[in-house]
Amino acid sequence: MNNLSPFHLAIPVTNLEENRIFYRDVLECQEGRSSDHWVDFNFFGHQLVIHLDKNVKELKINPVDGKSVPIPHFGVVLDWEVFNKFSKSLKNKNVQFIIEPYIRFEGLVGEQSTMFFKDPSGNALEFKSFKDPNQIFAT
Repeated sequence: MNNLSPFHLAIPVTNLEENRIFYRDVLECQEGRSSDHWVDFNFFGHQLVIHLDKNVKELKINPVDGKSVPIPHFGVVLDWEVFNKFSKSLKNKNVQFIIEPYIRFEGLVGEQSTMFFKDPSGNALEFKSFKDPNQIFAT
């Protein structure tokens, strides 16, 4: 798992400035290049680009571990301590969670902390952390 290349993800947003503030100030992602239609961010070491698009689609729901998980969603797997610090920061900033931070599959293979929330345009994000990082792809 070491030496992973950064991914590039471009997502639609309905309001460029509102989402710029969210990703920059709430999630604390460093802003990069931009134009009047898009903004680049350093998304935990990956390149995330928000593109202005007034037609963001509605999310679907998939049941997982007794929760309603929004589809599609994206995010990052964080270190355990980083996840805990980040989730506390989001709570202090009054981020409204779709699924509050909790431990999924507790005591089982793949035990993980996870949380879901939306950006201002309704794009769903999931951040998670594995208790044992070697179990990220375990079955």
